[in-house]
Amino acid sequence: MVTGRYDQGPGYGVNRPQGSCSWLFTFTTGGRGLIRQGSARAEAVAGHLVVLAPGVAQRYAVAPGAPHWRFWWAHCQARPSWTPWLLPYAVADGLYVLAPLPGALHGRVEAAFGRMLADPRRPARGTPPGEDPVAVAQDSVARELALCALEEVVLLAASGARASAPEPGADARVRRAEELIAADPGAPHTVRSLADSVALSPSRFAHLFALRTGRSPMRALREARLRHAARLLEATDLTVERVAAASGFPSPFHFSRVFRARYGVPPGAYRAGERP
Repeated sequence: MVTGRYDQGPGYGVNRPQGSCSWLFTFTTGGRGLIRQGSARAEAVAGHLVVLAPGVAQRYAVAPGAPHWRFWWAHCQARPSWTPWLLPYAVADGLYVLAPLPGALHGRVEAAFGRMLADPRRPARGTPPGEDPVAVAQDSVARELALCALEEVVLLAASGARASAPEPGADARVRRAEELIAADPGAPHTVRSLADSVALSPSRFAHLFALRTGRSPMRALREARLRHAARLLEATDLTVERVAAASGFPSPFHFSRVFRARYGVPPGAYRAGERP
């Protein structure tokens, strides 16, 4: 586990076309960053915890026009128990944005990152004197202490982001879109097709849907498809490939990956009753 604290100016950036072998957690305390995971992107400003999963091309940098980006970061192998806490904040495969955190939690989150930096007491080689070190938790005790501190960060961010999310409200157009998704999760729905069904522009529809439900239309669709797939696995003998297709997932590999992320086991094991 590696932890650090940076304050970078314009021109700073990291590009990993093959992704990373570890999870990356960033918590912004000042300025503005721009983070990309695959084709998705997210802005990081003060109070935003942005998490990148391994295995997907990623880039992050000081946002264009921003004077700097000050943030804590940690690379590690995430505990499996964290996945359910992160899933509600997925904006794309492997990209999670837990924001905005209430200001009252910022100090606690920074304190937890501070412990992750201080406890190992093993600065990485080459750290210039006088600068914040990059700490490497090398032994088992240091790793467990760091993971416990990071788990506190994830819990605080998940609960804080949920508490500050807009309250769902009644809106006939949003209800209609939700009914269309529930009626046929496997249909080739898109933001545009759902927006057309309720006579809204795609951008207006996506904004209204997120405001009223606390999630994007595509995230709601993916969750509905995963629930539908789980029911098919429980009640039919369809192959995993056919379950994927019937639930709106054109790729069985992609289906198996997102199903496992959601339910903790691959589709075949879920059907066999091997469920957390």
